[in-house]
Amino acid sequence: MPADDVHLFTPLTLRGVAMRNRVWVSPMCQYSVFNQDGVATDWHLVHLGSRATGGAGLVMVEATAVEPRGRISAQDLGLWDDAQGDALARVVRFLAEHGATPAIQIAHAGRKAGVAGAIAPSPIPFSEQAAVPQEMSLAEIQDVTRAFVAAANRALAAGFQVVEIHAAHGYLLHEFLSPISNQRSDSYGGSFANRARFLLAVTEAVRGVWPERLPLFVRLSATDWVSGGWDVEQSVALAALLRERGVDLIDVSSGGASPAQQIKPGPGYQVPFAARIRRAAGIPTAAVGLITEPQQADAIVRVGDADAVFIGRQSLRDPYWPLRAARALGYATETPFQYQRGW
Repeated sequence: MPADDVHLFTPLTLRGVAMRNRVWVSPMCQYSVFNQDGVATDWHLVHLGSRATGGAGLVMVEATAVEPRGRISAQDLGLWDDAQGDALARVVRFLAEHGATPAIQIAHAGRKAGVAGAIAPSPIPFSEQAAVPQEMSLAEIQDVTRAFVAAANRALAAGFQVVEIHAAHGYLLHEFLSPISNQRSDSYGGSFANRARFLLAVTEAVRGVWPERLPLFVRLSATDWVSGGWDVEQSVALAALLRERGVDLIDVSSGGASPAQQIKPGPGYQVPFAARIRRAAGIPTAAVGLITEPQQADAIVRVGDADAVFIGRQSLRDPYWPLRAARALGYATETPFQYQRGW
């Protein structure tokens, strides 16, 4: 057995929630709502449930829109009415019954919405092919803030133990952060403080209704990978402000703000961003991005580059990756009794 220290299968407690390990399933859109009203289906139950039986410590539901015009596609989940929360409660119960911490990412797609009525900080389309979004009024900024709060309340009623605010990948809250998409001249544009204002307000409002005993995460794109865009130095400064407002962990990704981004992906290519934010801002982080091998994931946690790893595409290929990783690393883990003959 490896030494008894912090590793991939050490439990992690944030506030009053203990995750059984540090292998977590990333929020990944399934594009599988075919009833056009954002309600979770049997697909979501089976897809997410299999990751819980596969040994993940936390399973994060896909980017879930806080209002209809905030969907990445018309086939995405929503959390703007109670029926959507009721459908997700069934998923929550299954995840918790099988040992995974149930989590959900609440989001607004902004100018990258795949439905009518796209809104953004400025009337700048994402690409030459995209529609020009409507510039948000101050009243609309307040309306969307309230929509995030309402979604958090529904997530709580459904039984989720973690909520994550999506402020990455070129979606609405990231659009306000990045000079690429935010060219406002009012108190929400220009300086770093102004561009961060919307996300900080949403965070404070959500933390205000999210119980003290439950963790709050924020997903950030650490850099736009574009000169003159959002960068890691600003991410560090923002992470410190989020920590002061009751955020418990930064889920560190990158990119998505511009088709001009210059990314050279490779194994663990985003891990240095998680490490930088963790050390410089003094807040727990989770690392993402081409983390595919058990030893690689374990090393990230062991050396303190991040407190947990989110597994995305690898989880799509192998729902039972956490169980396989534990065995490969020599850690004991509990396999569902229904599957024990297979191991």
